Amino acid sequence: MLQESLVADLVTELPAAVRLQRLVSTLHSHFSCGAVALLKLEQDVLKPVALHGLVKEAQGRRFVVSQHPRLAAILASRNPVRFEPASELPDPYDGLLCEQPGKALPVHDCMGIALYTEGRCWGVLTLDALVAGSFSAAAVYELQRYSLLVEAAVRMTELEQANRALKLNHQAAAHMPESTANQAYELIGQSKALKQILQELAVVASADLPVLLLGETGVGKELFARHLHRCSGRAVKPMIYINCAALPESLAESELFGHNKGAFSGAQSERAGRFEAADGGTLFLDEVGELPLSVQAKLLRVLQNGEIQRLGADKTRQVNVRLVAATNRDLKQQVKNGEFRADLYHRLSVYPLPIPPLRERRDDIPLLVGHFLELNRTRLGVRALRLSLAAELALQNYSWPGNVRELEHVISRSAIKALSQGAKRSDIVTLEAELLDIDPVAVLTADNQPQTGNEHNIIGLKPAVNQLQRQLIKQALQRHNGSWSDAARQLQLDPSNLHKLAQRLGLK
Repeated sequence: MLQESLVADLVTELPAAVRLQRLVSTLHSHFSCGAVALLKLEQDVLKPVALHGLVKEAQGRRFVVSQHPRLAAILASRNPVRFEPASELPDPYDGLLCEQPGKALPVHDCMGIALYTEGRCWGVLTLDALVAGSFSAAAVYELQRYSLLVEAAVRMTELEQANRALKLNHQAAAHMPESTANQAYELIGQSKALKQILQELAVVASADLPVLLLGETGVGKELFARHLHRCSGRAVKPMIYINCAALPESLAESELFGHNKGAFSGAQSERAGRFEAADGGTLFLDEVGELPLSVQAKLLRVLQNGEIQRLGADKTRQVNVRLVAATNRDLKQQVKNGEFRADLYHRLSVYPLPIPPLRERRDDIPLLVGHFLELNRTRLGVRALRLSLAAELALQNYSWPGNVRELEHVISRSAIKALSQGAKRSDIVTLEAELLDIDPVAVLTADNQPQTGNEHNIIGLKPAVNQLQRQLIKQALQRHNGSWSDAARQLQLDPSNLHKLAQRLGLK
């Protein structure tokens, strides 16, 4: 029955994400286990592609193989690997199974197999169960047998993605060396708003036009600039970053365009500027609104004819640089105030691209949370790091004035607090809402604006969190005519977890 189902999905025209999700769901049902995960290997990091039975934030985690001995053991073998229930090796999904009844992880079974396409290791398929002895010798044999169909589905997905990349004329991005795919600059999320931005970036990447990224502080404009560079034909050349706000006015011109020996006091040798360093590639000017007017004039010349002139030099130099700029300021208003050149503004904003704030892409919050939890688990040497239901709901409904940067700091701070208050690194550390140190009543109203009620300031944090949770659950139930499953979907919670939370809050 399983084989027929997997083959049927192979011969049916399905979107890649749907095919792989159906695959793990089918395996989950067949093996009657707690969770199934399909992870793709990118350099030394395993990235979730399709999951079933794990909390949503697990999708945003990135598992460094050297830090997860079970995953390393699976990758090191060409045969299925089953770990005994008494194995002392930590499981990468400790505390992340949706069936998890409490904070402590019950003894469970785990097995997995490395997947190969065209002779190279593509990734791994893992199965976890909360009941010891769930995976028999027969189950291990079945896993090896069905892994061939899983590899076929993966290969088909890769071919479809390669064809799509070719149709979009992104051969450079599709064949980019793996070494350039830096995990530190990955854009994480699946929201409609993020997908729209990425689609625009994919189209404008091949146009070689200047791009102006607009958005609030902390939205990650640098990440979007790096993504644009990786998708462009300049991906094999460097992308040079410069923070205009950190440039002293006296050094800004030298930093950008370079200088000759003796051009000014202290110039003991000639030095190339950032434009020359980015020749053939991309120059990213962050906080471009902070540039002095004197430098703006020279920047305009580069955009017009591709020429730069070092300080103290008589001759000009030709450079081939794509300019990407970013700002959180209103450049139009700066132009009116005489603080920014109108001609430079029009040159830079050939393609202005607003980056939405985090409150407008709330579907991405669980994935970003998972990413930051895994980063802090690694940094702090913790066995497992997870959120309580109350903390999850508080993060989901906070207004995030500091955007993604604030979210990262909140997770890091709360993880350190948990350890400082006595949590052991060898345990599954659960971050409670009280550790987040955010205003629990700073939630979004219908018009997406933060709302803080002064009447709430006289009550404690925990009662305020409980009050907020009751209010949000009631609103979701009312919106969906009492449907708990639809309410859970809106609140980004597993239905069983929502029922438990409602029971604790006295709503059931």
